[in-house]
Amino acid sequence: MPPAPATTDVPRSALVRAFVASLSGTALEWYDFAIYNVAAAVVLGPLFFPSSEPLTATLLAFSTYAVGYLSRPLGGFLFGRLGDKIGRKRVLVTTLLITGIATLLIGLLPTHAAIGPAAGVLLVLLRFAQGVGLGGEWGGAVLLSSEYGDPAKRGFWASAAQIGPPAGNLMANGVLALLGVTLSDAAFMSWGWRVAFLLSAVLVVFGLWIRVKLEETPVFKAIEERGDRPSAPVSEVFRTQTRPLIAAVLSRVGPDVLYALHTVFVLTYITTQLGMPRNVGLIAVLIASGFQLFLMPLAGWLSDRVNRRGLYAVAAVCGAVWPFVLFPLVDTGSVPLIVVGVVVGLAFHAFMYGPQAAFIAEQFTERLRYTGSSLAYTLAGVIGGAVAPLLFTWLLAEFRTWVVVGVYVSIACVVTLIGLRLGRDPEAADAQPLSSTFSVVSK
Repeated sequence: MPPAPATTDVPRSALVRAFVASLSGTALEWYDFAIYNVAAAVVLGPLFFPSSEPLTATLLAFSTYAVGYLSRPLGGFLFGRLGDKIGRKRVLVTTLLITGIATLLIGLLPTHAAIGPAAGVLLVLLRFAQGVGLGGEWGGAVLLSSEYGDPAKRGFWASAAQIGPPAGNLMANGVLALLGVTLSDAAFMSWGWRVAFLLSAVLVVFGLWIRVKLEETPVFKAIEERGDRPSAPVSEVFRTQTRPLIAAVLSRVGPDVLYALHTVFVLTYITTQLGMPRNVGLIAVLIASGFQLFLMPLAGWLSDRVNRRGLYAVAAVCGAVWPFVLFPLVDTGSVPLIVVGVVVGLAFHAFMYGPQAAFIAEQFTERLRYTGSSLAYTLAGVIGGAVAPLLFTWLLAEFRTWVVVGVYVSIACVVTLIGLRLGRDPEAADAQPLSSTFSVVSK
């Protein structure tokens, strides 16, 4: 039986600072990640990977997607163990600096015209660094906010880290759209795109200001006081927390695949299958992301009042069914119906993603939470979000019907339900109020 969780009375101002520190850090890192994704096809390809050179074109395809995901587990392994050994705060300052500096350097990087193929290689390396930073960020950001708050309200406080992705995506798309409107195409291609990357420095300074002023979490302080810091947290997680790790990894697969469907594949489907402008899908995603900013903390708050696994499971079931509603709506070619389809689908995602941070953190003992949460986040990203768009595209090309895409999403959500069933509700001393409303998935 793990030791009872630390309980420390923390001023509400400290709770708010921890919430903002968690949100601002993940929003910054997702801004950096999204800026790269959005700019890659429009700017980075022609400037860093000229199509006349097949080798650099291959590097582009690898760097824009796979490198950012494949480097995340390295960040999870490296910074997860450090977070349990030296503390949450110090590691989170480091991950923020890594991602922010990498993005800033991309904005200053000479192009292929200036230094040749070395430009593409350096760009891939900086993208790799972004992924390492993001892989070490999430687990700590969750703990930074949730370990300051009352365990009975962990769902809400932990949701701060979950708001980061839609907030970062909105900022990235907004900045690029503003630059695209205010600058000529020539100016944007010449220097305007760099502004979006250089703005990362402003966000880094703000994030560092918040995090440096914040004290270490009360939970880690208690672990230090009783001399219970792990010496080899990664091996200990694999040795003693196998079931919690499997449960946490599987619980993330469905949300990752559902998110990829609505934010990546739907854009491709609209343009290639329906011949509609890409802006239709982008507008739908931006509107849905705006709703997610409010739905994720709402879902986290609600999960503190009902059984967390149960709420997560209901959203997973809805996510499994929704593709069979989404595609008929999209196939109408009606812009309002497409927007409704994406908004509702990402609402189901929000009701999985909002409580997810607290659910995953609760699977691990306090002394191994950073390592366990980081490993679960990064490993699930590789088997879920990283391959989903590629599989969507292959399935549609092979079977020429969206039905198989829907089946794939449903299977991913079933995998999540299995993970939820393997997972646990928190111990009585560490629990949120339970409700019989969702007792179907309770042990």
